[in-house]
Amino acid sequence: MRAVVLALTVALVASQQINLVPEFAPDKTYVYNYEALLLGGLPQEGLARAGIKVNSKVHLSAVNENTFLMKVMIVKNRRFQITQRKQQQNAITGWNFFNDVYILNNDSGRRWLLDALPSVGTPVIVKFIKEKFLADELTLPEFIQALVVALQMVTADLDTIQLTASLAMHEKIAKIPALREVVMLGYGSMIAKHCVEVPTCSAELLRPIHEIAAEATSKNDIPEITLALKVLGNAGHPASLKPIMKLLPGLRTAATSLPLSVQVDAILALRNIAKKEPKLVQPVALQLVLDRALHPEVRMVACIVLFEAKPSVALVSSLAGALKTETNMHVVSFAYSHIKSLTKITAPDMAAVAGAANVAIKLMSRKLDRLSFRFSRALQWDFYHTPLMVGAAGSAYMINDAATILPRAVVAKARAYLAGAAADVLEIGVRTEGIQEALLKSPAADESVDRITKIKRTLRALTNWKDLPNNQPLASAYIKLLGQEVAFVKIDKTIIEEAIPLATGPKPRQLLKAALKALQEGIALQYAKPLLAAEVRRILPTAVGLPMELSLYIAAVAAARVSVQATITPPLPEEIETMTLEQLKKTAIQLQAEARPSIALQTFAVMGVNTALIQAAVMARGKIRTITPGKVTARADILKGNYKVEALPVEVPEHIAAVSFETLAVVRNIEEPTAERTVPLVPELAVQNSQTPADYLSSENPDEVPVRAPAPFDKTLCLAVPYIEIKGCVEVHSHNAAFIRNAPLFYIIGQHSARATVARAEGPAVERLELEVQVGPRAAERLLKQISLIDEETPEGKVFLLKLREILETEDKNRPVSSESRSSSSRIISSSSSSSSSMSSYRVTETATIMEPFRKFHKDRYLAPHGASKKVSSGSDASSFQRIQKQAKFLGNAVPPVFAVIARAVRVDHKLLGYQLAAYFDKPTARVQLVVTSIAENDNQKICIDGALLSKHKVTAKLAWGPECQQYAVTAKAEAGVLGEFPAARLELEWERLPIMVTTYAKKLSKHIPMAAFQAGFRLERVANSEKEIELTAALPNQRSLNVIARIPEMTLSRMGISLPFAIPINPDGSLSIQIDEDILSWIQKHIKEE
Repeated sequence: MRAVVLALTVALVASQQINLVPEFAPDKTYVYNYEALLLGGLPQEGLARAGIKVNSKVHLSAVNENTFLMKVMIVKNRRFQITQRKQQQNAITGWNFFNDVYILNNDSGRRWLLDALPSVGTPVIVKFIKEKFLADELTLPEFIQALVVALQMVTADLDTIQLTASLAMHEKIAKIPALREVVMLGYGSMIAKHCVEVPTCSAELLRPIHEIAAEATSKNDIPEITLALKVLGNAGHPASLKPIMKLLPGLRTAATSLPLSVQVDAILALRNIAKKEPKLVQPVALQLVLDRALHPEVRMVACIVLFEAKPSVALVSSLAGALKTETNMHVVSFAYSHIKSLTKITAPDMAAVAGAANVAIKLMSRKLDRLSFRFSRALQWDFYHTPLMVGAAGSAYMINDAATILPRAVVAKARAYLAGAAADVLEIGVRTEGIQEALLKSPAADESVDRITKIKRTLRALTNWKDLPNNQPLASAYIKLLGQEVAFVKIDKTIIEEAIPLATGPKPRQLLKAALKALQEGIALQYAKPLLAAEVRRILPTAVGLPMELSLYIAAVAAARVSVQATITPPLPEEIETMTLEQLKKTAIQLQAEARPSIALQTFAVMGVNTALIQAAVMARGKIRTITPGKVTARADILKGNYKVEALPVEVPEHIAAVSFETLAVVRNIEEPTAERTVPLVPELAVQNSQTPADYLSSENPDEVPVRAPAPFDKTLCLAVPYIEIKGCVEVHSHNAAFIRNAPLFYIIGQHSARATVARAEGPAVERLELEVQVGPRAAERLLKQISLIDEETPEGKVFLLKLREILETEDKNRPVSSESRSSSSRIISSSSSSSSSMSSYRVTETATIMEPFRKFHKDRYLAPHGASKKVSSGSDASSFQRIQKQAKFLGNAVPPVFAVIARAVRVDHKLLGYQLAAYFDKPTARVQLVVTSIAENDNQKICIDGALLSKHKVTAKLAWGPECQQYAVTAKAEAGVLGEFPAARLELEWERLPIMVTTYAKKLSKHIPMAAFQAGFRLERVANSEKEIELTAALPNQRSLNVIARIPEMTLSRMGISLPFAIPINPDGSLSIQIDEDILSWIQKHIKEE
């Protein structure tokens, strides 16, 4: 916390109008007191606002001639209050003052200062950052980080816009393309912010960008045109519509010669303009969507812009009518899915669009629902809670291409609603433009060739990237925050050529060598990142003449202290690249790491009147603080196949997590600015009034209003973890206003807090927790307890099973409702009931498919790929899973374990506590067995997993657990076959006995299955299926559709003709329709070696 206050103090000193010329005596300590605000003010000078007030006391003393020591001695208070705004005039003086101070000679202190300065939020900070970068006092990463944050926090006035423009046009910035893109995008965002505050903002602000776009168009400079369009898109000024339309396809003949990526960027640049002037954008977007001469991707992007412009019912209906005769199925699928998803939108700002979509969807064919995901899609989802006026929405757009496998573009967007305001929080988009064009120009796009030839040609086209032109991007991506594009990247041939030497050259080896050397010497890091995560304000006019302000502030600090040290035996050679695989196998590595991450977050939400004369508001204040220390040691002995991870004891704070939330009423006026009054909305010491309503009505003094409030809720929950002797407790305190009204808002109002603690419980202390993995022949030696399973045929096994049966029978008697009431004949009842139900005339077609018996693959028909016959052992049916198990109940008696895993707690009393897992594999029978046992004495609880590959089309596994794996069991069978004439696969789950908790929750879940099945489009039949079996069958009528049949207790679910997003290469005889060509792998390896 001292570091936090120190950084804030530095920022506050930089904001004062002072001229400091320090002259320090070497033997004296100077004391400075600072008091100021962390946050900036309203755009209008002199108005009041909410802010974080910091008072600090700093000692400054000279260490030597040019080094000074700064120390925060006392932090008086840090509180959130309503106060008068102060202007920051001179940040440069503060920087110069602290330039020779010790803090700037430390990397962490420098980061703290650079993180704190942008939060001041004034144009002076932007000028300060610019001057320091031009003076080479800031590195490129520091400059980008500080500038991006400052542009988001600063007030967007004319001076700031001109300052940003001069920075974007500076020759030093122009020499770094990536940096110029960031500054130019920030320039567009500044104009957008200014036009929000000043709706009559002049179009002259965009003249430099318009000139850049015109000049780039005349020179056919594609990168410059793209950058100008993105800046105009960020600005979103209606005056930019004409320059953008010159670059739109179909509207200007010159635009048709531009690359497809530029056409798409031009359309996307209309999105922010559509939010201000939707009537100007709607006809343009609709014309682009309906123009069949344009590329399908251009039309689908125009569809996105059209619906973001909130079209009327007439426009959406016109679009729906035009889609009836549309021939491009990608455009049809995209527009239909977009309209259909909009019908379910509940957000208030999209209510008119949702109504128009509901009208348009009735004009379109329902057959379009059957289009699979291989066609382009648009998805919209939202949630909005009207009483609280909060909500969230998500959008996803996938634009595919019929000729290639990769999608042309994928866009995902998240939107948030708060107090009637809406904002696009995050948007990410990826385009594979150049890759698509390269694939389309290659022979791989030939539809007449088979799949294997397409794969070969596609791989050859991707690997021959050197043949592509330099100015053609292969892919691009962008990211938007709050509706503003903050960064974009285009991957082209030049970037790949520059990246390959960096990845394969000597520099990565040098970095690896330096990292290994640093690890062996020990690394200690202490990193902290402060963040003003949110500063949202919304001012609304009211009928009484006073403005009401809704504001939200979130500030957070994340810190971590990490120390890592490695021990390598034997030491690595000086030239790491000369190390062979055999040398690596003989190397033992031990890594010890200790980390102490922590997060502190404070949130303030204010609602009320905030003027220069009076401030009266209701405030909600929340705090979160977490500290989770940990210490781990890892060892790896590659030669012996031993790997171990240990969790060691670490000092734990009193509370590893603390959360508090309270609601207050704050009042202050201009006559007494320091005499503020803060009152909790729900006082802790409320007067308990036991009067009845009748007593209150008959009260002699009607002015006395009784105060009634329930007692606070206090509860402590503790849970002790057995074996490792650790106890965790959660203390909860709550005092709300739910006694007024039973509503969520009143439950929130009040004081709430929760604290979590972790401490050692009573009992022997735990030295460490171990997780060890042993691979290879030494696995049996590492087992701490001999594993054995009781044989049912031996006398000991029979006695054990008899005792277990008695226990289970007693448990069954105590069950409230027995789940074993039905007999095993239910399968016969199910069969006969299903056969009789298949006579119903209203479902003859589908039922014929459902009731067709599932047949296993025949040796002559279904196991022969492309007609070639393969012999199947005549005794395959007899080689059942039960017979294999009878040959060897426990594989450990015949074969050693393949690997072993031991997880245990090492205590001071040396008592064995934990579990061990052993894995066995019997190659002749293709059988795998996993056994998990407790290493504690007199504990016979086990988990057994036993599986076998019975044939090439059938696999069976059994899961059993309980004492000696005899109490509960579930068997799973998976096999391939045919259903009717279609290739199919079936999965069966059978159980002998399940825990009461599982059966109870399964019955509760089964009540919701009918509604869920109806919503998913499944058909449901009430059938008396087996109570102890679930069967799932999937059949392929063709390579792009799927039939699904599920039989569960009491019902059968089915759905026919489910569209698949891709083709499954399986023939009707069950064989693969492609051949695995071994030349593919060899060709790839050969080509890589040639490179």
